Amino acid sequence: MDTKKRIIIIILFSILCLGLGYLLYWVFFADKTPTTGPDKNITNTTSTIGKLPTAGEGTIPTGSDTTNVGLPTAGSLNIGQTTGREITSQQVVKSPLIGVSTDANGQVKFYDQIDGKFYRLNANGDLQPLSDEVFYNVQKVTWSKVKNESVLEYPDGSNIYYNFDTGKKATLPKHWQDFSFAPTGDKIAAKSEGLDVENRWLVTADSDGKNIKLIEPMGDNASKVIVDWSPNKQIVALSATGEALGDDRQEILMVGLNKENFPSITVEGRGLKSSWSPTGKKLIYSVYSARNDYKPELWVVDAEGDNIGSNRRLLGANTWADKCTFADERYAYCAVPIALQTGAGFAPALADGTPDQIFKIDLESGVKIQVSLNENHTINSMYLSPDGTKLYFTDKNQAGLFNISL
Repeated sequence: MDTKKRIIIIILFSILCLGLGYLLYWVFFADKTPTTGPDKNITNTTSTIGKLPTAGEGTIPTGSDTTNVGLPTAGSLNIGQTTGREITSQQVVKSPLIGVSTDANGQVKFYDQIDGKFYRLNANGDLQPLSDEVFYNVQKVTWSKVKNESVLEYPDGSNIYYNFDTGKKATLPKHWQDFSFAPTGDKIAAKSEGLDVENRWLVTADSDGKNIKLIEPMGDNASKVIVDWSPNKQIVALSATGEALGDDRQEILMVGLNKENFPSITVEGRGLKSSWSPTGKKLIYSVYSARNDYKPELWVVDAEGDNIGSNRRLLGANTWADKCTFADERYAYCAVPIALQTGAGFAPALADGTPDQIFKIDLESGVKIQVSLNENHTINSMYLSPDGTKLYFTDKNQAGLFNISL
């Protein structure tokens, strides 16, 4: 072998040794601390601790396993266990109830299906009848948030407005459905579903049904409209009638009172359920999709004015928005099933026998604090006391009203 070939072989062998040496160093000894950008924020980490991933339009947040969203708890932040005890629920009402809600002072009120009367649970835990009148066979109750008034719906389609302070009563049209009171309590919104498809409208009116105003025609899309007056009075309904975005994406339109051109919200799924924050600045909602085996996923998004649709975040909880209640603009309590079957999003009854865990969720950071309840409950709806010390809830499988001390 001539000298030239020996030199080439030696050079190649040296390069190979250097390469293998660098590889061994990188694998076993190199510092892999994430680098930082000019603003000193970590730029190449997948950690989402303390910060919720955001999503632009049509973008699934990165940094979250959205096919099997876990529920991180905070150890020492676990409510109940921090004091060395688990929380036991108390049954404060034993009768079967419907129309459970809170009044302007945060006190729980409801309809008792046994005696046909309406009650309020006062701050001392005592039951007070809202009226001596008996209302037989009420099927659904929609409450005003600021006044002692409600719309009562009956199995035959009859609708009655009733003011518990004044005793005023008014009959509302039978073809009105899905009522919602204005934040001021002086107006109601509803779907007016006439027999003719051209006579189906989203309407508003005085609480007693007078001074009707046609807001938007619904045509054959009534099932896509959620009537839910926002606390800031800007939005009267949400409508899944935006542009087609695919099988698992929807554009949700925000319907105002005067044909305002509000921004829309893009949601990554179907089966929208939603809940307004106390001021209406945020909306938490749940949807399901094939991406997550058709299980509900909880999201939060800005929902006021020009910010509508901004800061859309996946909260990492497989539950429905109507199993949550706001503590304030930043925190919400949510009941989360311990496990869900495939398809539970479009068939919620699949979870009716599944116990829930209760979490206090920080909507800004995503931190979840588990409430250590030592009993099994499948929660239907929850309500927080005005001072934030008690959480009231109804159970899908047990009659009555329960509370726990936080």
